[in-house]
Amino acid sequence: MNRLPPTVGLGFKPEHFADIVRRPGAVGFYEVHAENYMGAGGMPHAMLARLHDDHALSLHGVGLSIGGAGDLDPDHLRRLRRLVDRYRPESFSEHLAWSSHGNTWLNDLLPLPYTDATLATVAAHVDQVQTALGCRMLLENPATYVTFEASTWSETAFLAEVVHRTGCGLLLDVNNVFVSAINHRFDARAYLASFPLHAVGQIHLAGHDTEDLPTGPLLIDSHGRPVADPVWTLYAEVIARTGPLPTLIEWDANVPPFDVLLGEAGRAEAILAAASGKISHVA
Repeated sequence: MNRLPPTVGLGFKPEHFADIVRRPGAVGFYEVHAENYMGAGGMPHAMLARLHDDHALSLHGVGLSIGGAGDLDPDHLRRLRRLVDRYRPESFSEHLAWSSHGNTWLNDLLPLPYTDATLATVAAHVDQVQTALGCRMLLENPATYVTFEASTWSETAFLAEVVHRTGCGLLLDVNNVFVSAINHRFDARAYLASFPLHAVGQIHLAGHDTEDLPTGPLLIDSHGRPVADPVWTLYAEVIARTGPLPTLIEWDANVPPFDVLLGEAGRAEAILAAASGKISHVA
């Protein structure tokens, strides 16, 4: 599997297909949710195949339940493998979360206690996915709204150990870091200082909603508005440390016109270009 180019991508929305065809190469890559393309054919696959003719492709899973206590669904893995074989995407990623219990599937990405037992389960599941798909996967840090007293690992140390045990990469969602930092009252910069940036293969940026509670603000990872200024600041600081990395603008709710997404992509491109210029100057 080839890697994504160190440029900016967008989440593909069918309503933007005509705009994309008219402007091939407007961004460096597109990302789709894998579960939306597990059927055998039809218009979704016709559009995706056309999209991949001109652009790199990232598959982003939302239904594997990597952190679930039970076994991974073998049928889901088989369908994922067919999708990977069909398109040979440049990246596959999933979430550090769980979304199923037995035969019950929940329409959410739920948090985990960071314990030795959870670590063993997640590492085993990541190994299983990488073996089944025949490629290295990226694991995304979550946006969380609760924490667990049972946790004995920090989130960043937990992710670093999963990387160490499995050889997987990481997807750093900067908005998720900011959302969790505000919700749990920790320092986002301190979190990023301990994040295993050497393993990051892709970055996500998204918008969030804010609810004012008596205890303080609660942020919701809504993917329905522009990226917030503090998230842009954190992103620029990360890129200054890592150099340019593939960066996705996520906007999944209240989807705006294509040009609005291109505006967000342009802001990220400017940050990547600035980092590239600094690195060239230093070199």
